[in-house]
Amino acid sequence: MKRCPFLIVLITILGVSSVWADWPQYLGPNKNATSDEKGLLRSWPAKGPKVLWTLDLGPGYGGAAVSEGKAYLLDRISGKQDVFRCIDLNSGKELWSFAYDAKGRLSHQGSRSTPAIDGNYIYTCGSFGDVYCFDGRTRKPVWKKNVWKDFGGGKVPGWGICQNPLIYKDLLTLASQTKEAGIVAYDKTNGRIRWASKALPGLVSYVTPVVVNIDNEDQIVMITATSRKERGGRSVPAGGWEGEPDDGVDGVVLGMSIEDGRTLWTYKGWQCRIPITNVTAVGEGRLFISGGYMAGSAMIKVKKDDGRYVIDELYTTQDFGTHVHPPVIYKGHFYGHCTTNSRNDGMSCMSIDGKLKWKTSRSPVFDKGGFILVDDLILSVDGEDGILYLIEPNSQGFRKLASVDLLNTRECWGPLALSDGKLLIRDQEQMKCVVVR
Repeated sequence: MKRCPFLIVLITILGVSSVWADWPQYLGPNKNATSDEKGLLRSWPAKGPKVLWTLDLGPGYGGAAVSEGKAYLLDRISGKQDVFRCIDLNSGKELWSFAYDAKGRLSHQGSRSTPAIDGNYIYTCGSFGDVYCFDGRTRKPVWKKNVWKDFGGGKVPGWGICQNPLIYKDLLTLASQTKEAGIVAYDKTNGRIRWASKALPGLVSYVTPVVVNIDNEDQIVMITATSRKERGGRSVPAGGWEGEPDDGVDGVVLGMSIEDGRTLWTYKGWQCRIPITNVTAVGEGRLFISGGYMAGSAMIKVKKDDGRYVIDELYTTQDFGTHVHPPVIYKGHFYGHCTTNSRNDGMSCMSIDGKLKWKTSRSPVFDKGGFILVDDLILSVDGEDGILYLIEPNSQGFRKLASVDLLNTRECWGPLALSDGKLLIRDQEQMKCVVVR
């Protein structure tokens, strides 16, 4: 049977579009808080864009993953259970849910992570380390593990287990960060341990590992925490204060083999006592590292020289430091929310070579809110006030195109998700679906 060339092209285009419309994991389809969608609104009515639906949730910070018109999120009933929910993206109706006991309380109660979708399977990691693989067809768990308890973890860290499941080929990887295992790679089909690395140097962090490509080799990059405390508005740097003994524990940024968890390289020039954001790959072996608690940022270049990895520190800066979410890159510049517990820098723009261009400070403050880059625009939530902003990224200055107050509570810190022109945002009581295209 002959096929019409136009029909083949149309099917191809529609197929590609449906892939682009998905937001299958933390930080989206490209794992960098960017979307390939086009046709977004460049202005909003006075009352803001249409709110398609509102869903009541328990408190938390976990974001949504979206595939084929369904949104998946891991909710939490404080102190008692985790609840995995499947929501119809168009109506906001809950299609099904699965709850399991996860007793305990944390500082800043609630959910922590974003699910990861791989075909018919959805992977989650709860605040107390419970890892589940769900089958979207049967609506039941396929397998479950605990990335903390299974490796000798004792008392859960104060802010919980904040791991976003990372899918790489046939592996599901998470940071255990116990004395028995650093990073763990499970077989994504059955939950069997494919490898578990040795314990990581440094202290437990709240960073999700990422996969980066360096010299044509995929590897995992992870960040751990330092024990050094802030003094006088600055974190104690690696090596201690001048004239004082160096008796603290250094954190590290390290690259690991994705095949077996071997450490390939380490870098100690950047220290943060509570790291949250993962590294941002800039290209040509360059990795951008950023955090709150006066850690600032660093850019390093990782390369192979005669079979060994060499680390070049390109710069460090206190002018830019994203507390919760990694920055986005647009036309050679970083954009990120740099208000932290120690300073109010608001949204900031810095060139890739480390030159600060501008910051909004308290106007607006953008305290730890989520943001994404799409269609030459930034969609951003102010984490303190719950205001949704439409922003034109421009290195010459902050350019607000529109804003609307949509959320009710403070601590609107969850990551955003965008699928088919529908933006998912949340606070401590609800999730809203906003039509932005």
